[in-house]
Amino acid sequence: MDPVTSSTIIKAAALLGAGICMGFGAIGPGVGEGYAAGRACEGIARAPKEAGLLTRTMLIGQAVSESTGIYSLVIALLLIFVVGG
Repeated sequence: MDPVTSSTIIKAAALLGAGICMGFGAIGPGVGEGYAAGRACEGIARAPKEAGLLTRTMLIGQAVSESTGIYSLVIALLLIFVVGG
C-alpha cells in the first residue's frame, strides 16, 4: 500500500471540490430555470396572444441563468485536470 503523500491529499481534495462545485453549481440554474418556466406558463395562461414574446423572453432568461452552471463546470474541470492531474 502506498503511503499517503501531500500530492495524494491534494488530488483527493481537488476531486472532492470538483464534485461539490458541480453539486452546488447546478442547484442555482435548476431552481432559476424552473421558476422562469413556471412564471412564463402563468403569463401565457393569462395572455395567450403574447405566448411568442413570453417564450422568447423566458428562453433568454434561462440562457443567462445557465451561465452560472457553465462557470461551475469550468471550475470543476480545472480542479480535476489542472490541480488533480
